Amino acid sequence: MNTTLKIGLMGLSATLLFSQCAPQKTEEVVEEILVEAKTPTLTLLWETEASLPTNESVLFDEATGTIYVSNIGGMDPQAKDGKGSIAIIDRDGKIVNPVWVGGLNSPKGMAISEGKLYVTDIDELVEIDISTAKVSNKWKVEGAIFLNDVASHEGTVYFTDMNTGKVHAYADGSISMVSEGHASINGIAVAKDGTIYGLDGSGLKMWNADGTASVVNANVTGGDGLIILGDGNFVASRWQGEIWFASADGETKMLDTKSAESNTADIGYNAAEKILYVPTFFKNKVAAYKLDY
Repeated sequence: MNTTLKIGLMGLSATLLFSQCAPQKTEEVVEEILVEAKTPTLTLLWETEASLPTNESVLFDEATGTIYVSNIGGMDPQAKDGKGSIAIIDRDGKIVNPVWVGGLNSPKGMAISEGKLYVTDIDELVEIDISTAKVSNKWKVEGAIFLNDVASHEGTVYFTDMNTGKVHAYADGSISMVSEGHASINGIAVAKDGTIYGLDGSGLKMWNADGTASVVNANVTGGDGLIILGDGNFVASRWQGEIWFASADGETKMLDTKSAESNTADIGYNAAEKILYVPTFFKNKVAAYKLDY
């Protein structure tokens, strides 16, 4: 997605002729310079040790600087085997606590709301009290098959079910369905004004006030993690090993790790420092990249 800006620069040259009858003459020369806009890029900063088993999601807590990582644990993302966990790493890539919370099954997306960490776990929404690092509640979601990404906004927790194409919401102790009919929906994010964005088979989409959804970008399809940058710009990952900079005007592929067989699952983001955290799934490590755009 390249943008060309035209900047007109005025150059003025004057030739003065001194004689009794000759007037002053001027010539104006307009010079046009084409300036190529910056292409969004990702630069690798660090990688953790490869000891975060099948890590699926990374969440950066802006309030504390804590980085949470959800680990499926085994090879099957739908296994109810108790191998799943949440780890904590620091901003230099050191694994601070490999099992901050254990005993989960196949944890995936995460979000924080009112002192609780919410994580999807196959067909349950799990609530973890951050202050005690204990599971404080679990909600079985009726009809759920493959709960995936999570986002929160003003006390409401939104989460997706990739296999049923539904978006659910948790608030005030109960779960409701927000929307359905979104094939292969995964990534979800909520803007500061409450607008919901998601990634499904049709691309990057936005929910309207009347509950309908509009496609913002139809090329970034089948996405996994979604970050709202603002000003109409987004970062989206595809699990297979791609990360895209996207907007309604187009998209730029910033990272492709498919040849290295390294996945790019549910990404996290440190907005203040413009650092993207990438869970590599079967590579068992998290990679941090500097985003420049």
